[in-house]
Amino acid sequence: MSAVPEADGPVEAISPQVMREVLGHFASGVTVVTAHTAEGPIGFTCQSFSSLSLDPPLVVFAPARTSSTWPRLRNIGRFCVNVLAEEQTGVSAAFARSGSDKFAGVHWRPSRHGAPVLDDVVAWIDCELWAEYDGGDHTLVAARVLDLGADPDRRPLLFHRGAYGLLEGPRG
Repeated sequence: MSAVPEADGPVEAISPQVMREVLGHFASGVTVVTAHTAEGPIGFTCQSFSSLSLDPPLVVFAPARTSSTWPRLRNIGRFCVNVLAEEQTGVSAAFARSGSDKFAGVHWRPSRHGAPVLDDVVAWIDCELWAEYDGGDHTLVAARVLDLGADPDRRPLLFHRGAYGLLEGPRG
């Protein structure tokens, strides 16, 4: 095992703008995380999402610390991660806004555990909160998968370099 070399002085600060620009070159899917409260359904758009573990089945996502929706979802403890399809840019934009009725015009059905599964998504993952970690200006959320499903005929909505994109090539 080789030792990790020490830095040759202080690490230079990286500006958030440069970090966003460089990491924007990594294409990602777009998700909407949803839950159902006594007042009705709630949700938010989340681009930072990934699988974490197969055993136990875990996923991870990272809501911004400024999110007013995540604390409400956290208190419920169960939620659904909806992976948006290529034609759902409007859904992504609606759930990215704050203060509006995000579910206006959005059709959904409840999962077995009650969280909204949005119509026409590529995939959905019904989860319960497993753990939270400090992630700087975001919270890193690990969630245990309770149930899931996918539509193999749909293509995912992508986000790349600050804009929505589409997957090209043959289907399936």
